[in-house]
Amino acid sequence: MGEVKIIGLTGQTGAGKSTVAVYASQLGCAVIEADLVAREALEKGSDCLKRLAKVFGYDIITEDGFCNRKLLAERAFAEREKTEILNSITHPWIIRRTMEYIDEYRHKNYDIILFDAPQLFESGGDSLCDFVIAVTAPEAIRMERIMKRDGLDEKAARLRINAQHDETYYTERADYLIDGSKDRETIKTDIREIILQIRNG
Repeated sequence: MGEVKIIGLTGQTGAGKSTVAVYASQLGCAVIEADLVAREALEKGSDCLKRLAKVFGYDIITEDGFCNRKLLAERAFAEREKTEILNSITHPWIIRRTMEYIDEYRHKNYDIILFDAPQLFESGGDSLCDFVIAVTAPEAIRMERIMKRDGLDEKAARLRINAQHDETYYTERADYLIDGSKDRETIKTDIREIILQIRNG
């Protein structure tokens, strides 16, 4: 078996990243979801949670040892500086845990590992990757999707979109681009071609 390739997958909320990850999995790629790894970071007893409690208050840990995510979010997202502190603690932990997952998949029969990370570049996760795929879609489509997906009103959806980077941020940094506004069959074909190209490369 040849060298294992790591592909980073990123993009704006509502662009269709999850759909691409599902298709990549169907094509035989291992998929590591940064959002799930981030949940591990806040699990009962984790070093990451203990460090966050020192900064954001020990009351973010409930009496039974779990993270009060709502309280943590309220404090961490109140100011940009506090959000940066949150990221400086959680991002390195997520990257270390992701490296462990990559190592596990290396010992299995996977030739491609996909790291699905909304904040791939911001966290430095792109340094783990051989290639990066960015999924983009027009703002109107993303608005409609996240309102439906997350049960948000237009104002809340707009705030979430405005908090993210614009499309250029992703297109300038990615090796491959997928237009998430296309129909599912086209997206499936696009990801298949990219995976094939990387496998044959």
